[in-house]
Amino acid sequence: MAYIVADPCVKCKYTDCVAVCPVDCFYEGKNMLVIHPDECIDCGACEPECPTTAIFEEAELPEKWSPYVSINAVFSGAAEVGDVDTSGWPTKVKGGANVWPCIDSQKSPLPGADDAQSQSNKLGDLDPRSA
Repeated sequence: MAYIVADPCVKCKYTDCVAVCPVDCFYEGKNMLVIHPDECIDCGACEPECPTTAIFEEAELPEKWSPYVSINAVFSGAAEVGDVDTSGWPTKVKGGANVWPCIDSQKSPLPGADDAQSQSNKLGDLDPRSA
């Protein structure tokens, strides 16, 4: 079972997790990261590195963030929009879905990340464009 990047990452995009990933399974969007579920080896190295607590084992993902399972799959290229449940996705995210590029090195977080990490319910703020 793969790890999932969820709501706390939106508008923050800390990449501490990327620096410790042994298999380069992170993909970078404009204001969030996702994990490719088939490339993730479930090592768990990324989870404790995330300063916003945005990374969860799929079985431990809070129910309120369940849309992020399919978001991770689609934006990492593991699935296509027509093959997953997108009922919890905002329209702009569905309409802009494309595969983001793989990220394999640490970068600076987004401007305002420290303030954004305390926000909740950020799914509507997810930008579907690639980095």
